[in-house]
Amino acid sequence: MTATSDLTSEEIQPPRTTVRGLQTMGGVAALLEGAIYLGAIVYFLLILDFTSVTDPLQQVELLAANQAAIYAANLIIYVVFGIVLVVLVLALHERLVERTGPTMRIATAFGLLWAGLVIASGMVANIGTAAVVELLATDPAQAAATWVGINAVVEGLGGGNEIVGGLWTFLVSWAAIRAGALRRALNYFGLVVGAAGILSAIPALGDIGGGIFGITQLVWFVALGVVMLRTRPTEME
Repeated sequence: MTATSDLTSEEIQPPRTTVRGLQTMGGVAALLEGAIYLGAIVYFLLILDFTSVTDPLQQVELLAANQAAIYAANLIIYVVFGIVLVVLVLALHERLVERTGPTMRIATAFGLLWAGLVIASGMVANIGTAAVVELLATDPAQAAATWVGINAVVEGLGGGNEIVGGLWTFLVSWAAIRAGALRRALNYFGLVVGAAGILSAIPALGDIGGGIFGITQLVWFVALGVVMLRTRPTEME
């Protein structure tokens, strides 16, 4: 008989303070994700108005004129977002896995994968931006052509469609419904958010699905953060 076999189930469980601490971190992380989403919308759609510029050369010129600000924005919107997302994914896993088993484990895998893709997307965007801005001074046509390729990679990793993030959101919401956790309205709303992200993988629905996913997930993140901060991890909600 080993020493570890004599431990009771209560003794091998993580301390309640540790579990609660992770849930607090997860709640704060969810609120931060919502804030980053809002910041991205305000900066790229309203301040920079990047989506209205469709000519690749004009896009590169816009990047060159705002290089420092765009670098900082990409760092926050992609890299910081992905890092904070890891905290939220693990907090939700800890909260739901005991009552949902395989469903939550699969959801967590997609969540961590999404975090990695988002971080990679931001790093490619910033390195690519620096490269095309430097090339712009000597060969504008080549800079524009290079940007088209780089932008395709960035979009493929983290912006062109939201299927991975949609799957994570959908599965987390489904797991929470099965576990009787979080809030019923929040969970059903999460299914809608996740479905929009999944549908964005269909070319004909890409822009619509991605737009709906972005706006609704902002709301979902904020509501999720409030719920995680205001409720105990063990209570049936």
